[in-house]
Amino acid sequence: MKRVAIVGAGIAGLACAARLQEGGSEVVLFDKGRGTGGRMSSRRVDTSQGAATFDHGAQYFTVREALFLDQVRIWQDAGLAEPWTEAGSDAWVGVPTMNAPLKHMARDLDVRHTHHVDGLMHSRDGWWVKVGPEKHGPFDAAIIAVPAEQAAALLGLHDLAMATHAMMSRSQPCWTAMIAFADRLSIEEDHIRNRGLISWAARNSAKPGREGPESWVVQAGGNWSARNVELEAPVVAGVLLDALLAEARSAGPEILSIAAHRWRFAMTRGADQGSLWNAGLKLGACGDWLLGPRVEFAWLSGRSLADMMTQGAVSGPVFAARPHA
Repeated sequence: MKRVAIVGAGIAGLACAARLQEGGSEVVLFDKGRGTGGRMSSRRVDTSQGAATFDHGAQYFTVREALFLDQVRIWQDAGLAEPWTEAGSDAWVGVPTMNAPLKHMARDLDVRHTHHVDGLMHSRDGWWVKVGPEKHGPFDAAIIAVPAEQAAALLGLHDLAMATHAMMSRSQPCWTAMIAFADRLSIEEDHIRNRGLISWAARNSAKPGREGPESWVVQAGGNWSARNVELEAPVVAGVLLDALLAEARSAGPEILSIAAHRWRFAMTRGADQGSLWNAGLKLGACGDWLLGPRVEFAWLSGRSLADMMTQGAVSGPVFAARPHA
């Protein structure tokens, strides 16, 4: 395929794009965000003690499959990833921020940020991507690389089977607080799991390659986030701060910065479908919702879809076995 449009510039979309570009395709990615990263995004906040950074989406990624390990070794050699054994023997993080590997992947790709895709249109000329009043195209193929709930809306007018897969792969939301302190918080461990409403909390400033003041990312559990998904961000930030300070058993040091972010589509169970590809329409989908809730699975999904496209896979949903857990 000479020209391919990909909706979504998270790791699945970028992995698919990079593989297709290797094969000679011209690829354009459309993403609603202001920067590269998707759910591997990082945020920088200026404070009186310097810049604090927060990996407010994925906290780390596992490396268990040989194919993904090869890619991660490339990132490591480039100074973009390091192991973080605090979270597990197979846990890694981007350096100096979680989205560093994605920025590296995107540097040679045509990624168009702040492009919120409203729909896809198919004509004799091929695929057109609708962004507000503008249409971009034509493209020989279209790929959907966004969370399942968003994918269902884009796929529904073109492939009911694909849309059904997406509708059956529901995600849980996640509220995340980002808190910078003037001094070290009195919690010995650099991360805690499953403590009351806290699903995960980490001393972000202790991850490899990080600098700046004491910084914590606190993520609420899926059930709590779902019940409180429409709360105002400052309210949620206060609730998660209180939960963190309860773990510290102190009032805590001075707060330099505090904010909260709502991920409406954070954690999916996965559908044991590696990727979806309709060769007749030249329409596909990839993402962690088609394989499992890991960064590694999102990357594998995007890459496998690109391989199916270039190798002339058959129409319809294509089953790919889940890599080992």
